[in-house]
Amino acid sequence: MPDAGELMDLGLAAKACAVTGASRGIGRETARMLAAEGASVLLIARGAEGLAEAVEACRSAGDAAGAEIEPLALDVAEVDAGERIVAACDERFGRLDALVNNAGTARWRDLDQVPEADWYEAWELNVMAPLRAMRAAIPAMAARGWGRIVNVSSTAAKRPSARMPEYSVAKAAELSLSRLFADRHAGEGVLVNAICPGPTKSELWMDAGGLLDQSQELGGIETRDEALRAAGEKRPLGRLAEVEEIAAAIVFLCSERASYVAGAAWSVDGGTVQVII
Repeated sequence: MPDAGELMDLGLAAKACAVTGASRGIGRETARMLAAEGASVLLIARGAEGLAEAVEACRSAGDAAGAEIEPLALDVAEVDAGERIVAACDERFGRLDALVNNAGTARWRDLDQVPEADWYEAWELNVMAPLRAMRAAIPAMAARGWGRIVNVSSTAAKRPSARMPEYSVAKAAELSLSRLFADRHAGEGVLVNAICPGPTKSELWMDAGGLLDQSQELGGIETRDEALRAAGEKRPLGRLAEVEEIAAAIVFLCSERASYVAGAAWSVDGGTVQVII
């Protein structure tokens, strides 16, 4: 156990990590921060071009710390994705110590506008993909007596969003899934947690046609700046999160310092969802 007077060393140097949805936004920044801490990181995403750019950014961040950075182009919703992630980490790093299930997407629309196929797609991406990845990763972690898993959920899991219905339902299920795995494996040294970000200035929100533009259109707001201000004013902190603010919480939960955190569902939302637990 580190001394209370020591500087904050996260103990991530030489750890082997995997981050899904790592080509942009929260996933990319999480991978970059892990690399800067000296962790070797497998970046996983579908798009090869965005993945290559993210890999270079992480290599630049991790060079001084000796981090190894590798890409894996993969759709995490594929049935064998979990096994392929673990196999890639074993081949390139010798093991997997920390897994971040971050891949996800969302769009704004009314409950009655969501086709049945999209309900299934949200379930596969937000529940089945993390489930398969955890099933594949945990046995070796448990055998070594150390592991970290962070499932990136959403404020919509705690307070359903009327404009993101299938996303809200799937993210709520992801929280239950995280708690079940946490209860099962904490005694083996594998700590499973979730975080629940609020709206964040990632590409999902800020790119053209993203959630900001959708909120502007649905709200009848005249400009993007006004839409951004309106979204921020709904938070007690008065703004959307920066990606590094969410990534920092994820990286901490991957670390040695989070040694007594299991089964948590941390809100990282600027105080948006007014719940105590």
